[in-house]
Amino acid sequence: MNIDYPYHFDNRGRTAEAQHDDHIRNLMEQVLFTMPGERVNRPTFGSGLMQLVFAPHSDTLAAATQLSVRSSLQQWLGNLVQLEAVNVESEDATLRVTVQYIVRRSQERRVQQFTRAV
Repeated sequence: MNIDYPYHFDNRGRTAEAQHDDHIRNLMEQVLFTMPGERVNRPTFGSGLMQLVFAPHSDTLAAATQLSVRSSLQQWLGNLVQLEAVNVESEDATLRVTVQYIVRRSQERRVQQFTRAV
């Protein structure tokens, strides 16, 4: 069973489930926007991506952030997806992350975009 994120109940009053592709997207969103140390039993879970919004912009910072995000996704979701590309952009108070990957189960290529305003 793949629990839908954010957690909610379906129209039958049961825990809502997600299809496999939606579940992978949900997991990516959780890894991307969770700060390391935020989860009690998984202190290393997350990517630290949200710190980018408050840091001064530079090419070096952007490259380091992309590497960090890619590493986090690989660590936590490497058994589900094969990452091909990760692009992180920060504009004003908005973060935009584009992830290109192959779903290991079906070998289908996917591209997901995540946007977060802070």
